[in-house]
Amino acid sequence: MAILDLLLVAAWLGLVVAVPSAVHYRRTGQPPIRRPVRPGGPARWAGVFTAVGIALAVAAPVAELAGFPRFTPLDGSPIRWIGVALVVGGVITTLAAQAAMGASWRGDVDPDARTALITSGPFRLVRNPILTSGTVVQVGLALVVPNVVSAAMLISFFAAIEIQVRLVEEPYLLRVHSDAYRAYAARTGRFLPGVGKLRSP
Repeated sequence: MAILDLLLVAAWLGLVVAVPSAVHYRRTGQPPIRRPVRPGGPARWAGVFTAVGIALAVAAPVAELAGFPRFTPLDGSPIRWIGVALVVGGVITTLAAQAAMGASWRGDVDPDARTALITSGPFRLVRNPILTSGTVVQVGLALVVPNVVSAAMLISFFAAIEIQVRLVEEPYLLRVHSDAYRAYAARTGRFLPGVGKLRSP
């Protein structure tokens, strides 16, 4: 399953990162990810944790090929195939959420951009369907190769998502869309329907 996991990681990054980024660049002439200029700022830390998570996603199946110990309770064929199904489903829903964003999609927050606030499609259910779907993918990858490297991958990705959403994206959206985003966030969950709604000040 380790080789399959490596293929799933490559397909995930290719389909939801590389291809949309190339399309965005071709359409706008701008890179989809803006590098944060403030050293040590939340955007920089979110990027660091994301990069570490990607590296660990590749390292986990390599560790299994090298004979690294597995988590025995999760080391069963049905659970591993459930992981494969989660990866495939998560990639599909990520692509659907990216398509719903249309021209507003960015690989990261561009502080100079003033894109439309998307509240339809999957964004009706949660405010961050792309990140929710990405988390499903990451959990699936961890189930395909259940070892301590996969556990570290999940921790790194979870940290990146929390920092990115709470300290980068939400302040940006509140600044750009003000009351419209505040009203949307008050009725829509952050990652899960009904959970993490933004309270009115």
